[in-house]
Amino acid sequence: MPSSKSNLMLSGDISNFREMAISDESEPVEKSTTSLIENNGYQDSVYINAAKIFQGIRNEKPQDKILVRYGNELVPSLPDFKDECSQRSSYELAFSALKYQDLLENILLDSCFYPCQSIPDELTSLIVVMLYDLQDRKFQARQISDEEESIPEVRDVERYLYSFKTKLAAALARCRIKHDALSIEYILPETLRKQEQRASALPLYAWINTLKSSLEDIYKELKKEGFTKVESVSDFEGYTYCLDKHCHDVLVFPASLKEEILNLELFTGYKLILQDKSRSLAVHSVKALLNMDDDIIVAHIGSRLTAAHMSVLSNQSTSKVFVCGVKSQAKEVELKELFTRMECGNIELLHEDFTEIEPTDQRLQKAKVILLLPRCSGLGVSNPIEFILNEHEDAGLLRDLSQGSVAENKLHILAETQLQELMHAMRFNKVQAIVYCTCSVYPEENEAVVNKALESGVEGSKVQPYRLSPPLWCNSEIEGPSDIFFKMEPSEISNCCFLAVLARQRDPAEVMSVKDILARAAAKGLLEGLDIGKSSKREEKRKKKSKVTQQRNVPKDTGVQTNIVEFLNREMIAINTNSEVSPIKAISSVPQKNVNQTNSSIQLKKITKPISNSSLPGMLKNTPNLSSMSKVFERRTHIRKPRVEDKMVVLKPVEIVLPPVMVPYFNPQGNKSQISAQHYYYRWIGIKSSARDLFIPSLSKRLVKPKETLPSTMVKHPRPWI
Repeated sequence: MPSSKSNLMLSGDISNFREMAISDESEPVEKSTTSLIENNGYQDSVYINAAKIFQGIRNEKPQDKILVRYGNELVPSLPDFKDECSQRSSYELAFSALKYQDLLENILLDSCFYPCQSIPDELTSLIVVMLYDLQDRKFQARQISDEEESIPEVRDVERYLYSFKTKLAAALARCRIKHDALSIEYILPETLRKQEQRASALPLYAWINTLKSSLEDIYKELKKEGFTKVESVSDFEGYTYCLDKHCHDVLVFPASLKEEILNLELFTGYKLILQDKSRSLAVHSVKALLNMDDDIIVAHIGSRLTAAHMSVLSNQSTSKVFVCGVKSQAKEVELKELFTRMECGNIELLHEDFTEIEPTDQRLQKAKVILLLPRCSGLGVSNPIEFILNEHEDAGLLRDLSQGSVAENKLHILAETQLQELMHAMRFNKVQAIVYCTCSVYPEENEAVVNKALESGVEGSKVQPYRLSPPLWCNSEIEGPSDIFFKMEPSEISNCCFLAVLARQRDPAEVMSVKDILARAAAKGLLEGLDIGKSSKREEKRKKKSKVTQQRNVPKDTGVQTNIVEFLNREMIAINTNSEVSPIKAISSVPQKNVNQTNSSIQLKKITKPISNSSLPGMLKNTPNLSSMSKVFERRTHIRKPRVEDKMVVLKPVEIVLPPVMVPYFNPQGNKSQISAQHYYYRWIGIKSSARDLFIPSLSKRLVKPKETLPSTMVKHPRPWI
């Protein structure tokens, strides 16, 4: 707030403007609340806060080129926002004045408004932001509410500017003619114009807080509010929304519905959280790397919503999310209140900055993944105001965004800081993966930083080195320019996003548990529609009367099985042949296990009369030596757990009489005779090996004498069936 000295300087020369009547104030205007905000100015507090923000981010000029001077009194005081709406309006007004700073200063000089002895330098920032708003309203008077709290400095500057409105409008027209511009937007560089066009059409992304509501409940609530679900962003029309193609818990809304959806109970009740998609991609990349009880380190507190999203996707009872850089006690209280309202109960706040924490810190020994979101240039962000407010980034970022580029020396400083943070993350020996994410379009902040960190070898020789791994999400495959890095260019549907996943190479001596493998497979959405432990009893009943083939046990969900196999092939380690069975074999052997259990439960029963040829087991039909044998029907029983009694069943010999087989006959005297009609008996002989081996018939020429004495007629009679 300006000092009393400034008030005294203003009171002398412009006291006569206090009684100046503004003709348009009393005219009734029937417009919506939104149009009042857009076309009829802001509240006095918004102008003061915008002036404070502009004072801190304005472009400094060399001493020999300074024509308009700014005081330093507004620097120590911080903006005091009444609510989120006034905060957003203050930043938008300050950023707009920053983009047109040179133009606004030229208007002040050309119209002879500046210099003026009645306006102190401490109020120059306030003059600039109010001048931008005045020309945006076509130099029309501001609508002032009687209930609004007035600020004397704002009212004095407003009246003084309005008294110069004709000269200011003429100066603006001369600037437009000089630049051959239809409007002041055409004076901006082309990169900034394209950025504003993208920002106006950029959809709104909101992730679902599944701790407070489910996806189905959100769908029902949106339907009650009149929203219709469509397939993609291209189908947006009116009150519509769609599901994001990368993240299964992110909904996309049209940009035109921003005011409406922010007032919904779903957003005010923290069931839907508005946040840029790039942060959701980073969180899901971490989720895909987690095991059942792993902890996570979020290296920067700037993104409080990202920490909350990470908490929602992690296990609330067995995992913790450590957030670094909570310096002040007031900030800690604020964050705890926010996380409590969002029902995030596994977030631990650390006062130290990430680079100040030792890798051997006992609090972080269970941490397996680090989410690193370093400060970057952010030139890939189309709507910087939303990005700064949601991610709590430094407002100084707006200075570079207003120019459309970053100075080379500042880019070098940013890249060096990012490299140091990434190398520090690689020193945590217990950590198995790092997710590095930026919103920059510069390779110096993206690929170059990651490659330099990998080449440094800071992790040491006692642990497995890091390697690049392609990031994965729940619902889709990677759609990036390469198989290693993921990058989305700025467009009308998304901001820029660069993602790199650094994962340690698997130790050959390490064997992952089945629980961890299934947890990571489920995180990638590979187990949807598949129940590995499902019994085949129902399937056996359904197929009881169908033809038995060797392919009847092929899994139905071959596509899902293929995805699992591909996932396990990426995750599997090299295991010696003498070690335990690998998890991939364990899962792939599930169908075989069912087959073995089925075959092991087959029991033979005594057959008292001849049977037809169609009753022989299917496995024996293809045996050449048994082409003339009768076929025995295979009776399948329910799959059950093997018991000790099953393994000790003594099989009784069974006599089966079959038609004669024409084979060469040798008489007892050893003389070769002609082919006779000597018949043979066949017995089922049980093999004592594994259950997979089938019972095979004995084809020995010499009859095996059973324990019970056979009748003599059965041996000597050439044709016992007659």
